[in-house]
Amino acid sequence: MIGTFGRRLAATGAILFAAQMSIAQAQETLKIAAGQRGNWDSSVPEIGERAGIMKKHGLKLDILYTQGSGETQQAVISGAVDVGVAIGTLGAIGAFSKGAPIRIIGAQSTGAGDLYWYARSESGITSITGNQGKTIAFSTNGSSTHTVVKAFTDEKGSRATPTATGSPSATLTQVMSGQVDIGWAAPPFGIELLDQKKIRVLATGNDTSLKEQTVRVLATNVDRLKNKKDAIERFVQAYRETVDYMYTNPDSLKVYSSWLNIPEELARRTRDDFFLRAAIEPDTIIGLDKIVQDAVAFKFANAVLTKEQLAELIQIPARRK
Repeated sequence: MIGTFGRRLAATGAILFAAQMSIAQAQETLKIAAGQRGNWDSSVPEIGERAGIMKKHGLKLDILYTQGSGETQQAVISGAVDVGVAIGTLGAIGAFSKGAPIRIIGAQSTGAGDLYWYARSESGITSITGNQGKTIAFSTNGSSTHTVVKAFTDEKGSRATPTATGSPSATLTQVMSGQVDIGWAAPPFGIELLDQKKIRVLATGNDTSLKEQTVRVLATNVDRLKNKKDAIERFVQAYRETVDYMYTNPDSLKVYSSWLNIPEELARRTRDDFFLRAAIEPDTIIGLDKIVQDAVAFKFANAVLTKEQLAELIQIPARRK
């Protein structure tokens, strides 16, 4: 009897081990490039990974952080990563119009109220308007910050010279050292300096018509969409679930603050003061008619994309029930 029981126990153990191995093998790795480490909106994959939501959908994320959406977009186009997070919408349209193998699989950020432009408090600069002979920062070419700076020129009368400065931290160094006059940032970066009145906000992206547009997107490569279609669709489903978690589960603030090593109250302030949930919902590209016009006006594309071209470019997976 003992021998029979032992054989049965061993067999059960073998089955459980095989099941565990199957689950482990089912965790498919996706390489993700995301602009600006620590921004609340671009942290969705990181929070989803740390909270176990990606694992629930059979995914393991390998996340690379870039200096901006120009770098992220290039990583997608070259096939170095599977998915790019926070790619400038106009940049994606421009690349597609020039034949790049890029496809949009979701909205990432609608409106640009999280992006703010600032100057040193003692600089004497008090407005985004004018500033002839000054310099104004954006992250990388084709990024959403690049688009906002173009909008400042066209809509707000900015005369400062646009200058690519990379990340918020790199930009701050250049502003405080006098290399650049007007910097850009996104919370939680710079909040303490604002509270200390060392810098002053001149404008946000929502001071332009971009307030009613999706300014950043999720994107993938044509080959990846073909060869990893199921995994990418599961990523978008997990992304949606993570957005819900970030606004309904208080543990999300703990995950975010622990990752960045910031106070939980600063994490809460970053979310509640700068990011309405609707701003990071991935299902719909908002303001598309205006976006395609702006792509031409801001010289990202030579012609307005047709409906057929837009249908080819934008392929957002349907929600799974």
